[in-house]
Amino acid sequence: MAKKQEKKISVPFTNEPQTRPPIVVIMGHVDHGKTSLLDYIRKTNVTAKEAGGITQSVGAYEIIHSGKKITFIDTPGHEAFSKMRARGTQAADLAILVVAADEGVKPQTKEALGHIQAAKLPFIVAINKVDKPNINLDKVKNELMTTGILLEGYGGNISWQAISAKTGQGVQELLDLILLAAELENLEYDSKTPAKGIIIEALVDNRRGMVVSVIVENGTLRVGENIATATASGKIKSLENFLGERVNNLEPSAPALILGFESLPQIGEEFSTGESALALPEAVLPVAEKASVNKAEENAEKIKIILKADNAGSLEALADILKTIPSTKPVEILDQSVGRINEGDFKSAVNSDALIIGFRVKLDQSAESLQKLSPVKMITSDIIYELVKKFEDHLNSFGTINVVGELEILAIFASSSKNKQIVGGRISQGKIKNQQKFEVWRNEQSIAKGRIVNLQEKKKDVSEAETGKEVGLLVEADDIIKTGDKLKFYELSKPAGS
Repeated sequence: MAKKQEKKISVPFTNEPQTRPPIVVIMGHVDHGKTSLLDYIRKTNVTAKEAGGITQSVGAYEIIHSGKKITFIDTPGHEAFSKMRARGTQAADLAILVVAADEGVKPQTKEALGHIQAAKLPFIVAINKVDKPNINLDKVKNELMTTGILLEGYGGNISWQAISAKTGQGVQELLDLILLAAELENLEYDSKTPAKGIIIEALVDNRRGMVVSVIVENGTLRVGENIATATASGKIKSLENFLGERVNNLEPSAPALILGFESLPQIGEEFSTGESALALPEAVLPVAEKASVNKAEENAEKIKIILKADNAGSLEALADILKTIPSTKPVEILDQSVGRINEGDFKSAVNSDALIIGFRVKLDQSAESLQKLSPVKMITSDIIYELVKKFEDHLNSFGTINVVGELEILAIFASSSKNKQIVGGRISQGKIKNQQKFEVWRNEQSIAKGRIVNLQEKKKDVSEAETGKEVGLLVEADDIIKTGDKLKFYELSKPAGS
């Protein structure tokens, strides 16, 4: 095999602030077409085609559309994205929320929207699979409206585009919208300053050593400069663009592969180069220690999960089941994907102190090696009820939840704010107390959490009420309560010996 020819490419420096390309992340519900859209964009990109379609495994890639660059974080729900949010960093400038035209808004659509809003990202809606027969775009738009997404032409200002990732219909127009949104964001950088950016991948290659992928956000990344994050440092010995070409320097918003780190940085960390990098490890040490304490406190409050399954249907069903199991701590699914448990899953679990749950999947070779050295807890099974039972046993190690009261909603009277409602109901079992927390159940599924703000019986404030009583409640919940819903009130039992 002929040795790959190395090209030395230099990027010219300028003295004036320049507009940088947008960095885009694509999010949405499982099987709504995130991967298909990225694949179509990549395959129709002229730059990649000229290079034989070969791109480096850097976790991101560039395209050129209408003479302008766009950078995509190339794995939907990329593990770095959640870590960036946790660290208060932000690699993406813009999000694309993909919604399938034949299915509309689904649970992960709402979850993705929550992530986008938490990161305060501007976003565009891509309604995918419009090539399918008998679709109803108006129905999808109305579902989006009830979720709080007001599209252009439907009373709001959120840009949207009907597309087919299969045929390419509307994809070029979607790229036009991305460039337009980027112009409104006024993205600029200074090529003269030392480079700063985000770590998006980090691994040990048997042949090349420490291989780290980054996205440059400001300044110019140069070969020979010192580079450091809060946990790792080194000197850039080799720099490659996303096509695998050796380069001397790169400017925003370029994805890059770096050789030269002396130890692996953590995914989602910010990096700096030049003189600022020499001082960075000492300067950020107190911050890193503080972050470690904050992380420990956060982990004590949440049970974090990385979920793997053999197919998308099983993955979605399992996620829904796990979310409904009563727990003394909030359960958060950090990442869910189809396929074998791999090295990236273990690294993500280590960084976020998460539990790996696998349904009908095995470990790949690299993950098997890491399992022997890693403290990560893992639950796997090929039988769904066994997997759920193991997870319940894990939850019970933190204490058990007992239902102490249940109330059926008979009437909705008013909403005093977005999250507060005045409701009426009958206590069907146990007793309930003022200020008590509850879960909202609908169609045998837990859909939201909340608490009583004020409890009344016969229009008088009371501290508690028992079975058979009809009461009025001012409640605060993270979703709208409807007539017929049940509120279940829980009490914590500590595990024996605690």
